[in-house]
Amino acid sequence: MKAHINGTVIAEASKDDLIQIEGNWYFPPSSVKSELLEESPTPYHCPWKGDTQYFTITVDGTSYPDRAWSYPTPIPSSFDRVGKDYSNYVAFWKEATVSE
Repeated sequence: MKAHINGTVIAEASKDDLIQIEGNWYFPPSSVKSELLEESPTPYHCPWKGDTQYFTITVDGTSYPDRAWSYPTPIPSSFDRVGKDYSNYVAFWKEATVSE
């Protein structure tokens, strides 16, 4: 599976290594090209997953604010609902699409 914007791959991992939560694919931290992501100050708190860290993705000089996110320290009880620890896994949306 790949996450990409305009043909630039942002993350790539086997489907078996990804976690699907609420329709979003979460990539393991080691599969993400972190040099393309910058932490965003945008705050969000999910009542069952915890505090979100958003990222701005920059590809070919264009910035895509808040198009990626992760949960650095999820609420421990959420691991039961998800089925495994997804700490720091990264999901993408809008211009950042995921495909096989």
